Amino acid sequence: MEKLIHIIEGCAVQDRHCQQLLYDKFYGLCLKIAFRYVNTYEQAVEVVHDGYLKMFRNFSRFEVRDKDKVEMLLMGWIRRVIINAAIDYMRREINNHQTYAIPEHVWEHGDDRQLSDNSLLYKELITLVKELPPAYRVVFNLHVIEGYSHPEIAKMLGITTGTSKSNLSKARAHLQKALAAENVETILWQT
Repeated sequence: MEKLIHIIEGCAVQDRHCQQLLYDKFYGLCLKIAFRYVNTYEQAVEVVHDGYLKMFRNFSRFEVRDKDKVEMLLMGWIRRVIINAAIDYMRREINNHQTYAIPEHVWEHGDDRQLSDNSLLYKELITLVKELPPAYRVVFNLHVIEGYSHPEIAKMLGITTGTSKSNLSKARAHLQKALAAENVETILWQT
């Protein structure tokens, strides 16, 4: 806890060593967040780097209000910065509709544990989400995974609340159709 507070204080005064420690500690989390929004590993890395640049430029804005919850508060702030960096990136790359395979090392845990069933289901869901059209994918991620409300999403993306709701509905319909198709393939494969 004290080490994290030291890192935060160092980042607020642009201490390069503290910035490197923060980068190393939260890089994996940031990469997983970014990868839900963009198509390739390389794009996710670019989003993460853009996000870290924004964090380091504005770290003095992050304040430790409750030392007992410092890691949770910091992770929430980092998540918001990376999501905003991903949205900014998607705005710049709006015409790229290709989908790409997800490299296996993105899913690796910090230790040697085997992936649980929940991790496998999450991996399959994210793979299907990445196949959604970009507008649907962003709204789905922001609402379902990140927990933002439709008015918050509308404000973030510069769309109406109705458009946010419509995109979520269409995203869910696409995912249900994809899941139904996968279930049929699985049943046919098992017989």
